[in-house]
Amino acid sequence: MKFRSTFLLVFIFFVALANAQTLRPDFNRVSNFDVLHYVLRVRFDRSDKKVLGDTTVQLKPLKDGLSEVALDSVDLDYTSIKLDPNGNELKYRTNGNKVIITLDRAYAASETIAIRFQYSATPKKGVYFIPEGRQSDNTKIHSAQIWTQGEPDEARHWFPSFDFPSDKATTEQFITADKGETVVGNGDLVDQKNNPDGSVTYHYSMPVPHSTYLTSFVIGEYSKTSEKYKEIPLGYYVYPGKEAIVSKAFGKTADVLRVYEEITGIPYPYSKYDQTVVSGFTFGGMENISATTMADTEIFFAVTPYGQSAVENLVSHEAAHSWFGNLVTCKNWAELWLNEGFATFMEAAFREKMYGRPAYIAKVVGDAEAFLADDAVNPKKNGLFNRNAGNTSALFDRPATTYNKGGAVLHTLREQIGDAAFWKGVNDYLNKHKFSNVESTDLKAAMENASNTKLDWFFDQWVYGIGSPKLDVKQAYNARLKTLTLTIVQTQKPDKFTPTAYRLPMDLEIVTAKGVKTEKVDITSRLATFSFKTDGKPFSIKFDKDEKIPVKTVKIDALTVR
Repeated sequence: MKFRSTFLLVFIFFVALANAQTLRPDFNRVSNFDVLHYVLRVRFDRSDKKVLGDTTVQLKPLKDGLSEVALDSVDLDYTSIKLDPNGNELKYRTNGNKVIITLDRAYAASETIAIRFQYSATPKKGVYFIPEGRQSDNTKIHSAQIWTQGEPDEARHWFPSFDFPSDKATTEQFITADKGETVVGNGDLVDQKNNPDGSVTYHYSMPVPHSTYLTSFVIGEYSKTSEKYKEIPLGYYVYPGKEAIVSKAFGKTADVLRVYEEITGIPYPYSKYDQTVVSGFTFGGMENISATTMADTEIFFAVTPYGQSAVENLVSHEAAHSWFGNLVTCKNWAELWLNEGFATFMEAAFREKMYGRPAYIAKVVGDAEAFLADDAVNPKKNGLFNRNAGNTSALFDRPATTYNKGGAVLHTLREQIGDAAFWKGVNDYLNKHKFSNVESTDLKAAMENASNTKLDWFFDQWVYGIGSPKLDVKQAYNARLKTLTLTIVQTQKPDKFTPTAYRLPMDLEIVTAKGVKTEKVDITSRLATFSFKTDGKPFSIKFDKDEKIPVKTVKIDALTVR
């Protein structure tokens, strides 16, 4: 039984969220051309930590009359910019973080343009020069390294590009390194050429279109361990002498790929999967396309049993990006949760397949608790759809929202529409948008079609809204009538993005001396009252007994009896 005010409060809730929708900013980036292909040729002046670059950008106008091209470029010192292949010099200017090229004429949408850039850079981001690592007794830990990090917008620090996730292009890399070093790049190793000066040039080709932030290389001295999943080569690159860590850290990689293929219904999309450890990495790992980069500190944590479990989550997370983030990519950075929330959720899905439902629920609840703990103390607030995404330097300031809450909310979506509809929606979502870009509205459409259910309310409160529901519950038992009455107040502080009242359909478990009873409740108002007949005085009650909505806080007062 609910108070009469329920309808009014629900009405206010949906009106408030509808108004919030109209305030949603558009973070998509407009362009008048589409990049088709990058050819990246790089060598290095290591003493000065300098990149010597030679990049060809092939693009097509999106409409007739293109006469000027603006690309992202940060501190690249150009020596020449020419039309390729005829070599005609092109006029250009730099303006802030752009290089603007004046073409030799206006081009039609049916034409393809190739522009070749020669330049040097001493990048503060994008390419990182790591010195040789040694222990206090002078024992060598690892060789000197050079590696890249592209997310969110660091590619522009080492090659001119349309450095935004919505533009996908194929790539080739010609990477020149010292003899004796290993070079790991995206896609297939096409050729390896010895140069007269003793250096070696590695030619990698990635024929699947991808966003620039996924373009990468790693250079250093490595020991490679190889295996296969089906016909897909798996490569694990660790420091010489550290090969024993491979089975502990990467040993379940083939299982991860198998499970993800099974539950998504989508085969692994690329021709190989490499994982390489590096020193000094800011993140735990980075899902560079077909060639994940891993922080050595994280991977070597697998020497302990507890560490193996944590590293397994990391390995499964980064591999999940092969589907969620690389194959299907967020269209703009406000939608980053579609990459990271899904990868976090897939960690739990992998554990469910390998170890059972309790392991899955434990992971989901742990993610929810991590978000709730962070949200309680962190003054910076954003939703899964991140309205602060214009400041890319702050994208990872609230990872507990984008990652942990994102994963837990996907679990709630699964529980809301049912298992079969959810995984059908996932398959439809990946199939429809493979090799392209998505927004939350695309996921919503896929799940609505799969479940034949409208999900506006779900996405409004969980994706576009901020925060989480907080419930205060008062319980009273009437011994004569054998009736339990629960008065529930939602106490979260509402604002234009935080709902006055969340809609919370859940199961309530009531325990008495004679047994356990389950009741369904659908909380839709700020203040709600429910009454239930029982077979005796309740010993305990539990809201959401199966943790279908783990992103919540519930405070239950002591039972009063009258």
